[in-house]
Amino acid sequence: MQLTWNKLREEPIANGAFRKLLRRTFRLPDGRTEHYDVKHEGRTVCVLALTKNRQVILATQYRPGPETVLHELPGGGIEDGEHPDDAAARELLEETGYAGRVQHVTQCLDCGYSTGLREVFVIEDCERIADPSPDTNEFIEVTLMPLDAFRALLRSGQCTDVEVGYLALDHLGLL
Repeated sequence: MQLTWNKLREEPIANGAFRKLLRRTFRLPDGRTEHYDVKHEGRTVCVLALTKNRQVILATQYRPGPETVLHELPGGGIEDGEHPDDAAARELLEETGYAGRVQHVTQCLDCGYSTGLREVFVIEDCERIADPSPDTNEFIEVTLMPLDAFRALLRSGQCTDVEVGYLALDHLGLL
């Protein structure tokens, strides 16, 4: 069976401030034509940040999708012309006030219905060097969590960035 689909057309269907939706029309391998709505998103960074005593630094905030407060790894969009390493350091500093030694780990896809590509980073030996300066619509509480509790949080599925957490912990040999 052929797995390749033939894209026939693509059109924008919604343009939000941070995300856009596209409708993509494909001819499937069996000849049928189907429409798929896809999130059109740019590259982002996501950071597993650890203090010198191996506490995980989390950005705890309300999220409108699940309509609840979630623990998240710091991160956000890469600005035009910005190197991903710089974006990771900037996002960590803005959201938490922490800075440390930046290491790129890998990239991962957001999901099968998104164009988003996430750059995964580890920032170690973090120290708080400033007050957080989050974006206008970010209301963040900085949370420090022991590694064992963070692993349990990842296993619970009650947080965002699960794949980034596992990729970063694997990179550090801390799974």
